[in-house]
Amino acid sequence: MTRKTGYVWHERYAWHDTGTHAGLVPAGGYVQPYRNFESPDSKARFAGLVEVSGLIDQLTRVRAQEVSDEDLLRVHTPAHLDRIRSQSDAGGGDAGDGFSPFGRGGFELGKLAAGGTLAAARAVLDGTVDNAYALVRPPGHHAEPDQGRGYCLFANVPIAIEALRAERRVRRVAIFDYDVHHGNGAQKIYWNDPDVLTISVHQDRLFPVDSGLAEERGGDAGAGTNINVPLPAGSGDGAYWSVVDRVAGPAIRAFAPDLIIVSSGFDPSALDPLGRMSVTSNGFRGIAERLLAIADDVCDGKIVFSHEGGYSAVHVPFCGIAVLEVLSGITTGVEDPFNVSIGSSPTRALTEWQTDIIDRSAEFARALGLIVGEP
Repeated sequence: MTRKTGYVWHERYAWHDTGTHAGLVPAGGYVQPYRNFESPDSKARFAGLVEVSGLIDQLTRVRAQEVSDEDLLRVHTPAHLDRIRSQSDAGGGDAGDGFSPFGRGGFELGKLAAGGTLAAARAVLDGTVDNAYALVRPPGHHAEPDQGRGYCLFANVPIAIEALRAERRVRRVAIFDYDVHHGNGAQKIYWNDPDVLTISVHQDRLFPVDSGLAEERGGDAGAGTNINVPLPAGSGDGAYWSVVDRVAGPAIRAFAPDLIIVSSGFDPSALDPLGRMSVTSNGFRGIAERLLAIADDVCDGKIVFSHEGGYSAVHVPFCGIAVLEVLSGITTGVEDPFNVSIGSSPTRALTEWQTDIIDRSAEFARALGLIVGEP
């Protein structure tokens, strides 16, 4: 079944400047200048494969526009905006944690990234497209109200959600985050909000090391609407599919949102330098198939993917094209050449120790009424 899939990409996303860090470390002394892990490479190469494969001709381009200061201020503090803006105008700075550099114009690029996610969501809700993928940069899922973190300047997904709520287009939204790092930003922003369900599956205690535990379930009126599945390092396709089947799917169906937004990070890839997971491109394909089926069941297929992390410049394009094939129902003929080495890895299978944490997260959700019935 083919679908009309919206696609956001702007060349300016590739111009977001993270400097000459050697991975995470600033150049200087004995550290030779190189590239930051969060460089344009993986995203620009993903966009390149979309074009070279011919898939671009069958997607519906959605134009990204900067969000307004008002849009940002629904989520972030005035002090955070002022700090990012002043550093950006002065030539660049850091988003807030000392590991998130940006260059001149970073403020505007951050607004454009959030605007790309918002434009994709509006297109889906307008019926212009059936679903959408926003290939945006910088990412957003670590940004908190008062600071940026983990390469993220602004919280792209929450900014989009709050704009849509202000426009009265949606009331209840589910966020599913499969980036290898914990989605601490959405968790903090929606901790007390009963109308936004946040689900994060991530490598246990990777980043931030002090968040993302299964016991963190929301507070006050939002108690029970925050679900974490902190998987052990080495988890692969089977573990991620099980999380969607046994935790995210039942919870989202019970929650019955008006829209699903996916924080789409490809750093659980077996080839990623910042994670230790073992997901293949086919694994991401399977995640997308499951999420699309859930969206069909609960919100007439209204689902938006907003790009987050993923730092293997060579593998991300093949992971991304697999997801876009699922969303559009179009087969490109692109084959992942890395399946030769990782496609049959024993780490793809679900294990008992991975099942333990999935069972625990499912039980927490069941106890709070998000999942009904027996496991």
